[in-house]
Amino acid sequence: MPLVSVPVDATTPGGLLLALAVLLPFVGVMVGLVLGGRRAQWTAWATIVLGAAVVAAIAQALLSSGDQLVYLLGGWAPPLGVALRADGLSVCMMVVVAVVVAAIAVYAGGDFGTPAGEPERRAPLIFWLLLLAVWGSLNLVFVSGDIFTLYVALELLTFAGVPLVSLDARGETLQAALRYLLFALLGSMFYLLGAFLLYGAYGTLDIALLAERVAAEPVAWIALALMTVGLLAKTALFPLHLWLPPAHAGAPAAASALLSALVIKGAWFLVLRLWVDVFPGVITWPSAQLLAALGAAAILVGNVVALRQARLKLLIAYSTVAQIGYLFLMFPMVAGLDEAALDAAPAVTGGLLQAISHATAKGAMFMAAGLIYSTLGHDRVADLRGAGRALPMTITAFALAGASLIGLPPSGGFLAKWLLLSAAIATAQWWWVVVMLVGGLLTSAYVFMVVVRAMAPAEPGWSPRRVVPGYQQGAVLALALCSFLLGLAALLPVDVAQIGRYVLIPVDFR
Repeated sequence: MPLVSVPVDATTPGGLLLALAVLLPFVGVMVGLVLGGRRAQWTAWATIVLGAAVVAAIAQALLSSGDQLVYLLGGWAPPLGVALRADGLSVCMMVVVAVVVAAIAVYAGGDFGTPAGEPERRAPLIFWLLLLAVWGSLNLVFVSGDIFTLYVALELLTFAGVPLVSLDARGETLQAALRYLLFALLGSMFYLLGAFLLYGAYGTLDIALLAERVAAEPVAWIALALMTVGLLAKTALFPLHLWLPPAHAGAPAAASALLSALVIKGAWFLVLRLWVDVFPGVITWPSAQLLAALGAAAILVGNVVALRQARLKLLIAYSTVAQIGYLFLMFPMVAGLDEAALDAAPAVTGGLLQAISHATAKGAMFMAAGLIYSTLGHDRVADLRGAGRALPMTITAFALAGASLIGLPPSGGFLAKWLLLSAAIATAQWWWVVVMLVGGLLTSAYVFMVVVRAMAPAEPGWSPRRVVPGYQQGAVLALALCSFLLGLAALLPVDVAQIGRYVLIPVDFR
């Protein structure tokens, strides 16, 4: 007896803000493209300020109404029209994306700024336009109400993310970008095949209507399998992760932060939507265990390989492979809680907090790695001595972000892992407890190694290769503090992630 949702068939107060959150970044892209040059940077900053205000207004509207926000494009309700919807999960992700984008924009002012009197370059213009394009695409992912609009959003995200890898136009980064593009296009093909099957079987692609109609039958199983495999390729879950380390390690620091912190979250968020909202009655216990087993393999393999890396950016890239695995441990917890007739909301919230803490921590780590490289002239892990004295805020930020990845209190990683561990214990799935504990120990090993080596005194007479601006270090530290203090969300009087979640009613398809 699966659970389905009751859709809202009218635009709600504040619903128009959802369309503005999507359109504003793309308007900024077009304006920046027309103005060009150094004006693109100012256009991007102005757009980010306005966009952040729109996201704040969306969050306020959600908290005030206590229900999901809906906007019907053209006034047509599904299945004839397309609906934009935002619940607590969507709004939480939109808020964290706005925060991370703002921090990256401040940081990127030092690497992709064009001071007066200097000739304009190609890379800064492209970076600022792609930054806004990634932001708009992610907002569309978070508020899309139907499967095909989500496909369009994912494709926009792919074609905004791939060029970020090869901004410097070096041969190895071009190769990494092409590999990324290949995995992304193959993932899109599988996803679209699943969408075709769903439309042919149920006559709609609207998420809320599909949740009412989908039954546990072969066509639903095949469609879910195809779409999940396609999304896993875009998320870079082990063993479909081969494109991620060279892409993230070879890109400029600001681009790496954007890719690791945000771009891969789009596909994961859609997996969450499909498995929790659309196919809850189709998911089987073995399928949830299989998905989490891939996550466990990612945690163990990614962490072990990270420990063996000689370069800091590659270490962080393989750490991303490992941290992605945690995002998929929530699915057997949700399935187990549902099977036991217990509330699965804490497990879903734990998965969301893991995504948010990873986004803020990894954004800070990649930007910190960029500052270390600028200061030392290299990012060799074995020779980081002197970095702590030259970059005290940056090394502090790296340590705080690492503490969140490990799961130390009061970080967001701690709260996320606590919720997932509690769900695992409540459903007697002790093996996932072991995986999370081992993963935390491995993560602590390489975080401790980097921080200790960076705090070692420099050689006599050594001087920094470049003095980085204070605002760049401040942006890194601010983002790391967001990740470290995220665990204080437990003190909020309400679980924001569950506001406006679909009203679930039992339906017997027999």
